[in-house]
Parts: sequence; structure tokens; C-alpha cells
Amino acid sequence: MLASRSLAPRKSLGQCFLIDGNLADKLLDRSGARATDVVLEIGPGAGALTEGLLARGCTVVACEIDAGLADLLADRFASEIDAGQLTLLRGDCLDRSGALAQPAIQALGEAPFRLVANLPYAAGTPLLLTLLLNHPKCSGMYVTVQQEVAQRLRSAPGNKTYGIISVIAQALAQLERVATLSPQCFWPSPKVKSEMLAIERLDKPLTDDPQALAATARLLFGHRRKQIGTIIGSAAALPADVNARNRPEQLSVAQFVAMSLPGGTGL
Repeated sequence: MLASRSLAPRKSLGQCFLIDGNLADKLLDRSGARATDVVLEIGPGAGALTEGLLARGCTVVACEIDAGLADLLADRFASEIDAGQLTLLRGDCLDRSGALAQPAIQALGEAPFRLVANLPYAAGTPLLLTLLLNHPKCSGMYVTVQQEVAQRLRSAPGNKTYGIISVIAQALAQLERVATLSPQCFWPSPKVKSEMLAIERLDKPLTDDPQALAATARLLFGHRRKQIGTIIGSAAALPADVNARNRPEQLSVAQFVAMSLPGGTGL
């Protein structure tokens, strides 16, 4: 399809197309997407996952930044677009602040939705963060991402990969590794491994104020090699189980939550 339009994967956009049909089906099956569900897809490429979602009866909002691929998708799924089953958005899924772009928000409307996508590498972390923090109607994210990003999401305290996204994701969602993907599962083959993840929002998250948690995590991890007492000041009140000599990477997710509450760091 790409060759017929003189198109090729663009390295500048991090385009690596998932070409293993069994793994694509595995991601679709794990998402649980079915008829009447609203699904957001980022970076649909040539439409491999899009085709599967539409076949399951989902209503799909797809964001494609590549003009040539957007034209291909518009032709390939013209009937679904005309029927209102597929909304094709041309452009970046994120605005300059890292928030979900307004056209996507408007197309999704007020209905609950889930993300199903082979995410472009550059979009992975900021997109997952904004969906977790700002879009509680996103019930689940079923994605392929760089293995490095997946490890950061699941990382435990004390690890170098433990950081802001680890704390936010684990406070708000349950994470499951669905599969590890070799470079040969993609075209062109990237230089790194990827993982397929299911990120499902908790019915009872560890915090009722994700923004306060994010602010606390950003403040502390902005000085990750310093002690907590040095970062926030020795006079600040700390939860009973937090030692002022601890460094941010030593705190558990529950301790970050406690620090973000009134009387914690004072944020």
C-alpha cells in the first residue's frame, strides 16, 4: 500500500509498523474492545489495528500526523468514515503543552473510551501521562511502547528507572505486560525491543488528587539525588514513615501519595 503511493516509514516521526498479525490480534483481544466501544488510536499508520477495531464494531477516533498516511487511511476506510464509525484526525495528537489536542477531545465527546495503539516512540510517555492525569474517562490503555518506557512505568523504588511516570501510573492504574516484542515484529525493525502493555485504571486509585501527586513527584524527582529534607526544607512536615534523609527514588508510591496530601509537603 505504501509503495503504491510512493510512501515509506519516516524515521523523524518514529514510524515502525507492527507487521506481526498474531501480536496485533493479541493486543486487540486484550483490549476487550467490542461493538459500541469508543477507541482512541494514535499513529494508525496503514491501518492494521484500525481494521481490527472497525471489524469488532468499535467507534474509532484515529490521529495521524503523516499527511500521506492520512490520505491512505481516508481512501481505505472511506465507507467507515462516511458512516461515522471512524473519525480521522490529521495532525498531532498532543498540543504544545503536552495535553491531548482539542480536535481529539471534541471527537471523543463525553463517552468513556480506551486507547488502543502501536504508539510512535516520541508520543508514548507524554500521551500516557496526560491520559492518566487529565482524562479519567479513559478506562484503559492497550499499547506497544519501547521496552525502556514499559520498564519505567513498572519500575519499583530504588531503581534508576523509577520516576514520575512510575509513581503516577502505579497510583492510578494496574499494569500488565502482555508480550515482549522483538525488533523483527516491526517494519522497519527498530534498534530496541518493545513491550505490549495493558494499563487499566483502578476503580479505587491511591489518590483522589492526581494533579497534586504529579506536582509532588515532579518537585522531588527534579532533585532526585538530594535528600527529601534538603528539597522541601527541614521545617516542612513529613508523613511519619518518611525519613528526611531519604532520596526521592527511595520513596514508595504510597509515600508519594502521602506527601502530596495536605500536611505532606505542603504543596
